[in-house]
Amino acid sequence: MKFGKYIKDNKIVVIIWIMFFVITFSIFSVFRIKFEAIVMYAALWLFAFIFSILWDFFRKKNYYDELINNTDGLDKKYFVSETMKEPSFYEGQIHYQVLQDINKSMIENVKVYENSVNDFKDYVEMWVHEVKLPIASLRLMCHNDKMNKKYVEQIKRIDDYTEQVLYFVRSENAKEDYKFTKVSLQSLIKNVAMKNKDMILENGINFSVNDVENEVVTDNKWMEFIINQIMSNSFKYMKDHGEKELKIYSEKSEEGVVLHILDNGIGIPKRDLSRVFNKSFTGENGRKYAKSTGMGLYIAKGLCERLGHKIDIESEEGKYTEVRVTFGKNDYFDTVV
Repeated sequence: MKFGKYIKDNKIVVIIWIMFFVITFSIFSVFRIKFEAIVMYAALWLFAFIFSILWDFFRKKNYYDELINNTDGLDKKYFVSETMKEPSFYEGQIHYQVLQDINKSMIENVKVYENSVNDFKDYVEMWVHEVKLPIASLRLMCHNDKMNKKYVEQIKRIDDYTEQVLYFVRSENAKEDYKFTKVSLQSLIKNVAMKNKDMILENGINFSVNDVENEVVTDNKWMEFIINQIMSNSFKYMKDHGEKELKIYSEKSEEGVVLHILDNGIGIPKRDLSRVFNKSFTGENGRKYAKSTGMGLYIAKGLCERLGHKIDIESEEGKYTEVRVTFGKNDYFDTVV
């Protein structure tokens, strides 16, 4: 709160004080009051004027400066009323009470919204679990009846999209479902490969896994989903002709354990590479080669960040795409375990 702006805002009060002094001084002159009395009155008037202005300014300044500083220091600024003390001046008390009422109303409305969103999420989760049963039945029927691989691929895509919906809905509150343990990368890759075995065999993909004996600290369920999303993208953007390869290996670095997932597919145009983790971004490949939601890598990146992992991608159009997931070192976990 600036003094100059305060005076400007209270200019009417200042003018009234000055007018009062001028009128009183004129009366004193008419009645020929002694000069010493006039000087004393002027001194008292000046003291009263300065004291009243400064007293009113500083009590308001303390309140509004605290309000501004607390607001600037909060990520969720709507909680600022919880950090404030009720001021002593009447205008501030009105302002304080309004803030409290606004905060109360906001909390009530947010609660209603949260309940509505949670109900919708619960319904989506229930729906996904229900719809995955007939999908699993269809996959089994296709396998037993040795149906055309195109049908198998389309059912696999439906299964992947329903799972993507489930994990996207859960991802916002995923921390409640995390269970960090030491997990073998080999077991993670094995589970995901088994889930995609039909896709690998039907498309004649040369699938190789090497040096994945390293253990990492992660949540195996969520990590399996992330790896599956990466592999699904590799399958989706394989070349139509020539040998199809998908290589997975790991190595130790200064940052921790790095998992590499490398394919020799169509690659990603350089102009799209920096945006592949953006929400709903499909890029040139998504429009040209496959109908893509642009959500898989977006969800994978968000989950990696929540799990404390790093994900990055490298690609050259027409040659390869490599996705790397870095599992950082966790000395605390090692010590406790």
